[in-house]
Amino acid sequence: MTPDLTYLVWAAALTMAQLLIVIVGATMQVPLPVLAGNRETAIEGRGWLGRAQRAHRNILESLVLFAILVLVAHVAGKANAMTALGAAVYFWARVVYAVIYLLGITWVRSLVFGVSMVGLLMILFQLI
Repeated sequence: MTPDLTYLVWAAALTMAQLLIVIVGATMQVPLPVLAGNRETAIEGRGWLGRAQRAHRNILESLVLFAILVLVAHVAGKANAMTALGAAVYFWARVVYAVIYLLGITWVRSLVFGVSMVGLLMILFQLI
């Protein structure tokens, strides 16, 4: 398996870990009957849970882009050292982003998000 694909698998694992954090937090803040119900409206957690929810939604949005880029690079035979580096930059920036968001550190969070986007661009530029 190429490094790009390995990072894609780890990015999926990170997304799953973030979801588990949200689930644990929700069970701490929201009564079980509400969680088990149909929930016609989204439940927005307070404090760290709200930040965890937003961080999870954010990685879901960018994970689609990451997966498309990595899979196209792999199928097109264009996976190389630069796409591997881009995948590593994306993944590790997303790890840092999740921690920083959970801790509530502003400004730096936006900077780290930008770094993850640079990782995506590194892969994209190998495809165009």
